[in-house]
Amino acid sequence: MTKHIRMIKSIKVKSYLLFVSLAAAMVIGCKEDDSATKTIPLITWENPADITFGDLLSNTQLNATANVPGTYIYIPAIGTKLYVGENQELKVYFTPIDLASYDTASKTVKINVLPGGVSSAIFSPVLTYGILTDVEGNNYKTITIGSQIWMAENLRTTKYRNGDSIPTITGNTNWKNLTKAACCTYENTSDKDKIATFGRLYNWFAVSDSRNIAPTGWHVATDADWLELSTFLGNENVAGGKLKETTTKHWKSPNTGASNESGFTALPTGRREYTDGSFINLGYDGFWWTSSAYNPDYSWYRYLHYNVAEIFRANFHKQYGFSVRCVKD
Repeated sequence: MTKHIRMIKSIKVKSYLLFVSLAAAMVIGCKEDDSATKTIPLITWENPADITFGDLLSNTQLNATANVPGTYIYIPAIGTKLYVGENQELKVYFTPIDLASYDTASKTVKINVLPGGVSSAIFSPVLTYGILTDVEGNNYKTITIGSQIWMAENLRTTKYRNGDSIPTITGNTNWKNLTKAACCTYENTSDKDKIATFGRLYNWFAVSDSRNIAPTGWHVATDADWLELSTFLGNENVAGGKLKETTTKHWKSPNTGASNESGFTALPTGRREYTDGSFINLGYDGFWWTSSAYNPDYSWYRYLHYNVAEIFRANFHKQYGFSVRCVKD
């Protein structure tokens, strides 16, 4: 009798467990079925056309569409400035309004960011140039001169090495009253080819800022760096001609002594005045800050002139807007 009772209890337990298992399977099956009934939206989005460095992402590039109503979140977002490079990913996350019928979805496309502008400078065809990229993605030619490696183009970054922005100041009155770092382009041009050719102008507060405007592994040329350069090229009386770009494409005639045998390819970028914020001397003179202060108000710089072969060493107000060249550490 006892054995019979045990068998009945065992059958009841097994039946109960079977019932629980079936019930669980039905619940799971229902959940899977609920999920399976949702439709994945169709997102249409093609790889955007190439953009140039400096262009901000807009709805021209971030223009995905879906076959149902919903909201879009883009990464990177509208207004982002991408660095130079190919096949950079853009992603969209789509959330449909009808979440009971449709699932969320995403899609990734790729975009190419081209260098911002093309330099028209005439580099030496018989010398070998290197390449340097700054924190913003700008590319520069570099050249070995003696034991130094120099940038063969003027700096044009708008960011410090840590990614912080260097303020761009356009107003003349604002510029002349500055006591902090700033940069600009000659006559505030937005022409990408001109910026690529001539670079930007910086006041000395930007040059001396501890966040560093030079690319990693480089530094703004010191007064000693320029002295070493001019000495290697034969002294200050002839070094200017060996630094200047040849022809009168950018320099005014006669561009005396210009041979560019150093590969430095100096251009007559002019300057921005500290007295009234005006721009002068494009085509006639090139001015380059050193990172060396002369006194609390003045700093050392170098300049080249269109009708002499010399390089001049002088010091002047830190509010001036001059070009910048960097030397490898």
